[in-house]
Amino acid sequence: MPETILVTTDDLAIAVRLRDALAQEGYRVELLARTEGVGDVPDPGLLILTGALDEKRNRRLLRQAQEHDRLPVIGLSDAPVATTPELARQHGYTELLAKPVDIDEVALLARRIFERRRLQAITGIVGETEAMREVLERIVQIAPVNATVLITGESGTGKELVARGIHALSPRRHRPFIAANVAALPDTLLESELFGHEKGAFTGAIAQRKGLFELAHRGTLFLDEIGEMPAATQTKLLRVLEERAFMRVGGEEALQVDVRVIAATNQDLRTAVELGDFRRDLYYRLNVLTITLPPLRERKADIPLLVETFIRQASREHDRPHVQLSPEAMAILMAYDWPGNVRELKNLIESMVVLAPGRIIRPEDIPLPVRDGQARPAPLPVPAPRRPGRDRETTAPELEFIFRTLLQLRMDIEDLRREFERFRREHPELPGPVPLPYPYPYAPPPLAPGRPIEDAEVRETEADDAKDDEGVVVFRPGMTMSDLEREAITSALREVRGNRRKAAEMLGIGERTLYRKIKEYGIPL
Repeated sequence: MPETILVTTDDLAIAVRLRDALAQEGYRVELLARTEGVGDVPDPGLLILTGALDEKRNRRLLRQAQEHDRLPVIGLSDAPVATTPELARQHGYTELLAKPVDIDEVALLARRIFERRRLQAITGIVGETEAMREVLERIVQIAPVNATVLITGESGTGKELVARGIHALSPRRHRPFIAANVAALPDTLLESELFGHEKGAFTGAIAQRKGLFELAHRGTLFLDEIGEMPAATQTKLLRVLEERAFMRVGGEEALQVDVRVIAATNQDLRTAVELGDFRRDLYYRLNVLTITLPPLRERKADIPLLVETFIRQASREHDRPHVQLSPEAMAILMAYDWPGNVRELKNLIESMVVLAPGRIIRPEDIPLPVRDGQARPAPLPVPAPRRPGRDRETTAPELEFIFRTLLQLRMDIEDLRREFERFRREHPELPGPVPLPYPYPYAPPPLAPGRPIEDAEVRETEADDAKDDEGVVVFRPGMTMSDLEREAITSALREVRGNRRKAAEMLGIGERTLYRKIKEYGIPL
């Protein structure tokens, strides 16, 4: 069914010419008499006003258009006006032209408006500002080709919606669209997730698994937060983009793939390239076609339209009555800086729809940080740039666990040394080396606070520890836990005259463990 366009008859000559031209374009045109309104024609898609801007009837029709799901309006003014988008929005028009008008230009504007609204319905992108119109036009231009696309913009600006819009308008729209957040995948799993793996390629790979590139074959793969990708994976991604081939982890056969890659980032990749955190060749390979999304603070004129859209969505999703914002509440939202961009606005509207006490949202219903305009936290220190070529995380979890264990072991040895020195001070009557004040291998009791150790005492202790009397386990600075363990086993075996069972009981370990330790340390029997 063709789109319906309403044309007012205030300027009958222009109205008739528009009707004929738009009908040739395939539109259904209805002329509105002075007594008729927007609601008198079912399902209108566009309203064209041929009267003066300040006419009472035009203002009434503009209000009806706003109430009718924000019906787009083209105004034709008798007075010479600067037809800027800002002036058009100020008067409530989608487009504003000064007479005399070119009928073909009006028809072209009508076609663009219908295409833009159709694209917004497909993608879910909301916005009528000039910046968002340029984004939508770029999507239409980019969608039919197969080139790689890089989408940039702050977090929460709607980069995935743009990627889905490109896919929906492309020849690949009937093929898979797969989205992956690079930052959400651990470095150790990212390569496997992207390229898949063969059975037995690593611990836990119990079966062959296809990666995202294989799953997106002949479709579109959206890689969000591409700036967080580690250097090793960047190299492999570059090869896939250039050769359209890759190998699974642990595989030996190259697989051909036909995938359109759309990447997105909230980082400045040019700076990352200069710092060495992102490959220069990969950046230029991704940056074939670019779309930059503006932050919400730079397109605040879209906030009323976004608010209305989010209210309608939240009311339908949560089965809540439709609410409206008071002019004072809307002024607060317009003044706020929105560091979280459209995502922050959507979450706020959803919470207010659910928690609203009535049908009208007033300033007191808006959270205090938004009312006070606390858009951004206090500035944090600028982080130092990473060394060139360094990955986001270079330490594997296993290595980190080993490091922490060794650190804790060193601290335990230091505690053992201090406890031994304290025991020596409390028992000066014991000559020479002193046995441990607790049975090995149990942990020492908590260290009681005592006076600082004097250098002379430390030297005396070290001299005494140099002695090696029979039946005594002596700790010397620099000894490891293995050395202490060997000394304890040797002393226990000597004490029980080589009886392994009694030695194991004395040490608090099993006989099999004792046998293994004797063999490991080469202790003579």
